[in-house]
Parts: sequence; C-alpha cells; structure tokens
Amino acid sequence: MAFTINRNMTRWIIIVASFIIISLILWNTYVFFQNFKAEERSKMEITSFAQRDIFKAIEQSEINNSDDILADLDLAWKILDNNNTTPMILMNGDSTASTFRNIITKTEVDSIHAIKESKYVDENIKLLISQYGKENKPIKIENTNQTIYYGNSSLLNKLKYYPLALLLIILLFAAVAYFFYKSTKTADQNKLWTGMAKETAHQIGTPLSSLVGWTEILRGENVNPDYLVEIEKDITRLQIITDRFSKIGSLPTLKRCDIVKETIESYDYLKSRSSKLIDFEISAPQEKLYVNLNDQLFSWTIENLVKNAIDAMKGRGALKLVITNDDKYVKITVEDTGKGISKQSYNSVFQPGYTTKKRGWGLGLSLAKRIIEDYHNGKIKVLNSEIGKGTTMQISLKLIA
Repeated sequence: MAFTINRNMTRWIIIVASFIIISLILWNTYVFFQNFKAEERSKMEITSFAQRDIFKAIEQSEINNSDDILADLDLAWKILDNNNTTPMILMNGDSTASTFRNIITKTEVDSIHAIKESKYVDENIKLLISQYGKENKPIKIENTNQTIYYGNSSLLNKLKYYPLALLLIILLFAAVAYFFYKSTKTADQNKLWTGMAKETAHQIGTPLSSLVGWTEILRGENVNPDYLVEIEKDITRLQIITDRFSKIGSLPTLKRCDIVKETIESYDYLKSRSSKLIDFEISAPQEKLYVNLNDQLFSWTIENLVKNAIDAMKGRGALKLVITNDDKYVKITVEDTGKGISKQSYNSVFQPGYTTKKRGWGLGLSLAKRIIEDYHNGKIKVLNSEIGKGTTMQISLKLIA
C-alpha cells in the first residue's frame, strides 16, 4: 500500500515538475519576444533620427545650393543601410509613400520573375500600412511631416509562433499524461479485480468439494432422488462459476461452438430460476451458427445482460432475446421493458463501478464488455434505450464456417 502511494506521489511530482518547466520555457520565450520587439522599435527610432537628419540636410542643401552638407551624413546613411531586415514605409504628410525598405515592389518582382510571399507595394500600399499599424505603433519623424510605418521582421514573425508551438506541446503532453494515468489506473483496477476473481474461485472451491462429498453421503441415505438432482444441478453451476472466475485475467481458450445452442441454454437456465412475473421470449434461427467461443465466459455474459434487464424491470416486465445473422456476423439482442438509460450514459454503463443500484458493484457490464471485446474480438453496445420504456443491448460476434 505504501509502495503504491509513493509511486503515485512520484508520478504526480514528475507531471507537475514537467508542467512547471514547460511553463517557464513558455514565459521566457514570451519575455524574449517582447524584448526583441522592443529592440526592433529602438532600431526604428534610431532610423527615424537618421531619416530626420537626412531630410534636414537635403532641405539645407537645396536652400544653399550646395552638396557639402550631405557629405557629413555618412553615419545617417550607414544606419539606414544597416536596416536590412525590418520592412518599413516612409509616408509623407499627403499620404504618399516616399521610401520603401525591405519590401519587394512590383517592378522588382517583375525583374526577378518570381519570389515567394512577395508584397506588391504598388498595389497593396494601404493594406500594408494598415497591417504595420496593427503590428507596431507608427513613428512620427520630428520636425517633419513624415511617418514611419514598420512591420515585424521575418525572424520576429517566426518567433511569435514559438509560444503557440510550446502551448501545443503542453497540450500534447497533458493528453499523454492523462492517457498514461488513465491506462495505469485501469491496469491497477484490472489487477485488483483479477486477483479478487481468482481468490473467489479458490475460496469457493473448498466448500464446493465438501458439498460434492455430502451429496454422495445423501445418496446412500435414501433421500428423494429429485432433491439430489436439483442439488447436483446447483453444484454443477457452482463449478462453472468457479471455473469462470479462475479464467479471469488469463487468455481463455476459444473453440468452435454453436452460439445458438449456447445462448439458448444460458437463457433457459436463467428463465427457470427467475421471477414468474417476467415474460420471457426468445427468437432464434433453426440452423446452427458457429463462432470462436469460450462457452463458459459467453454464458456469463448472457447472464449479466439478462440479470441487468431483470433488475431494471424490478422483477416485473417482458424480456426478449433475439438472435439474427448476416453473411459475416451473428447479433444477439436483449430487450427489456425496464426504466431505460439516457443517451449520455450509453458508454458509461460499461465502465467499472458504474451502477444505479443501491447494492451494486457496477462490474457486470464491465465484465461483459471485457469478455466480448477483449477475449472474443466482438462488440457489445447499447443499441437503443428510452427512459421509462426499456433498453436493448446488442452483442456482435464474427461467424466462422
């Protein structure tokens, strides 16, 4: 018990630690993105100062009719030339574009023939300005009527999707952790009730052997033979039940069986030992239908379905078993007139521990599902159900020659 608790604690520590590490990576990536974005804005602000100096120098050059002033702008030109990653548009006060940088114009595209993800500034200037305005706050150049609109660099555009990728990793990790936990829990449950089943078979075996001996003694005491016949039937039944429990948790042996015969025998046995207020009915084909079957476990499944139906009807109603077949499968349906179940519970009824009875363990249908689907590669499902009117369960098994 202590080992199990420690193992569960270790598992949760690993899961929580993993979430913390991934969250820290995500947060650091976000911080890096913001810092990188701030660096780009700082670079664009420096670009605006250089653009301002160049603009003023050009004005002074035109006034003085001299190019000497332009000769002192090496630093400003160098700043502009070094910006080879951030796309920008320099807009004049009359809403006309003055300069483009790191944006491919239509003329340039025509000369290069084809460039992927090209931006045609000649045709999409308004669209680009709107896009850049949303990505970054425009920079007004001091003492001019010009404004710089700039977008995110290609590196920044790639980086902004990185947190989404990490978030996706977190979700995938959470899904893996959930399925791992669920499968581990299911495995633990299977081990538990497998052990309980084998222990039950062992415990029943001892008094059952004693009953067989007492039956032989009674036979020599001139007891009414009819009594002995009934006692022997119940002893045989207990032996079958013991054998069923012993098979849980191990791979059962399947053999070619007539499923019509096996189903009718199980159904008739329950019919003779159930309330006379239940109207039993069976519809089955006359020909034999063969499937790979473990007759004892299959009989257990039929019993579970019939007993569940009887419980749902509270011992009073109509119960019908129908066997049909097509070219590939035989289908067995068990119909009752009980209280029914909601559509939301169609899958839940097969989960271990699910029950609507005050004194139920919720293992009957779970066991039936395991026997049919895991051991016989078949299908079992709630075919249909209506609250207050009844439920129809269906088993499907593959036919063999």
